[in-house]
Amino acid sequence: MMIVRLAREDEIPALAAIGLDAWEQAITGLADAQGMRRVAELSFLSFLRSRWFSVSVIGNEGSVAGWAAREDNDGTISDLWIRPALQRSGFGSLLLTEVERRILAEGFEAATIKTHAQNAQAIGFFRKHGYAISSLSTAYAPKLDRDVESIGMTKLLEAPAAPADRQWF
Repeated sequence: MMIVRLAREDEIPALAAIGLDAWEQAITGLADAQGMRRVAELSFLSFLRSRWFSVSVIGNEGSVAGWAAREDNDGTISDLWIRPALQRSGFGSLLLTEVERRILAEGFEAATIKTHAQNAQAIGFFRKHGYAISSLSTAYAPKLDRDVESIGMTKLLEAPAAPADRQWF
């Protein structure tokens, strides 16, 4: 059974490893993942050490399959990482649904996410879940020493409808 819950501080190394493995897969063909691995690992660890208490994790039978974060606690999903071997198994969909529920519950009308333009797997995943491309941009990435095209995606969120058999007065 898949369960979404808040992260625990002792999970930081495992969460960083999941993020790093999924990141390496996502940047294939865009950058030298092996050459950037240590810097990326330190970035994941730094982020998680400072924000672990606001990270949502998804797991199954005591094992963490992935995690998501909203770095600024707004409608923007800054991170959504699923262990590569478990991608396409429903973990990402359930985790995204929970993050969207929290965004809506906190009063934001839309969820947004940004990825690099060559990340076809992420773009397809978010499109499948109702996201539409809302922006295109190019910015210099110092760590890559090159311009990187990014795609912003947005989904308008709606509260679940009340069951038809209920009457509200």
